[in-house]
Amino acid sequence: MDVAITIPDFISVTLGFAVFLLGAMLNDRLAVLRRFNIPEPVTGGLAIAAVVMLIYHLSGWQIGFEMNSRNALLVFFFAAIGLNARLSDLVAGGKPLAILLVLTFLTILAQNVIGAAGAVLFGYSAKAGVLFGSASLIGGHGTAIAWAPNVAEATGLASASELGVAVATLGLVLAALIGGPIARALVNRHALVPDRPEEQHTVGVAHDEAATAKIDHHGLIRVMLYLNLAVILGYALHALSELAGLKLPLFVPCLVAGIALANLRGLVAPKAPPVARTPALALVSEFCLGIFLAMSLMSLQLWTIADLGLTIVVIMLAQTLFAVAFVLFVLFPLLGRNYRAAVLAAGFGGFALGATPTAIANMTAVTKRYGPSPIAFVVLPLVSAFFVDIANAIVIQAIVNF
Repeated sequence: MDVAITIPDFISVTLGFAVFLLGAMLNDRLAVLRRFNIPEPVTGGLAIAAVVMLIYHLSGWQIGFEMNSRNALLVFFFAAIGLNARLSDLVAGGKPLAILLVLTFLTILAQNVIGAAGAVLFGYSAKAGVLFGSASLIGGHGTAIAWAPNVAEATGLASASELGVAVATLGLVLAALIGGPIARALVNRHALVPDRPEEQHTVGVAHDEAATAKIDHHGLIRVMLYLNLAVILGYALHALSELAGLKLPLFVPCLVAGIALANLRGLVAPKAPPVARTPALALVSEFCLGIFLAMSLMSLQLWTIADLGLTIVVIMLAQTLFAVAFVLFVLFPLLGRNYRAAVLAAGFGGFALGATPTAIANMTAVTKRYGPSPIAFVVLPLVSAFFVDIANAIVIQAIVNF
């Protein structure tokens, strides 16, 4: 008999710290993980998820985790990304942003074509293909759960929610694993180097600079002050957007608030001690992202994937092959075949199959090894924050209501 066990929020966060450090230890000891740029929280999170699955199969215990603090970490992380954004980066990112918007829409369409074909092949309705496609992949768990009732009503598929969650779960795992190898292949094949190697890292500190990075207590407190201000302003913008009838995830207005604060501070007080592009902000960013991702992956119920067997394996293999081919042969050339394009390729690979935090973690692992790429960390969150949910909803609704 299955027994549900829920780990309280505070303990979940504490485990998140331990899981991150476990991933760091495994990456230090296993050269293959470093070679293919697998993020530390991914290594630790998947290891614990595998242990939790083993416990479930041996004992029937379904271990779950409360995640309230994890969601707060995501909000702080996007506020930190905003604080790092300069107006010059936003201007320079205009062209790659426009290209990524188009490519994201094409990815949504392609994922649903693959999903529909796979659904029909295995005896599902073609409309259920959105759950094998963009609703669960580029949309993630939240979008899959939100659209599952509509799919169930349109197709009579009683297990629509479970199907969407299982596909999103496997997509997140694959997303966390393919980005690093993609960037490694591109960087090595084309001998790519950063355009601005002297820049401070957006998230984390480079491996070869970790021992010498200077972080003082004043700088850290200054960063936390501006992060809190960005989050407060983000909450206010979120409330205003809801009054206007615009539904956005909380992290989106916090990202916008961070961008506004950083650039207003630069104009009003140009000689003030820096916050953007400092080791302290990079460290806090990596902390928030790393613990968020470690908690997200350790809480995956991997046994839900096994219930779909051959169906999910075949369709997800097709989706993964498409994502890798699309990134290598379409996205990378269109973005200029340079180092930034390789970093964005790693991010887009993670984003197309998983979620924005996974994409950022992939890019972080790459830039910590090869060098910074500030514009990439501005462009990709803007695409995923503002565009994807709207475009995805339009496509999904058109398919389900067809």
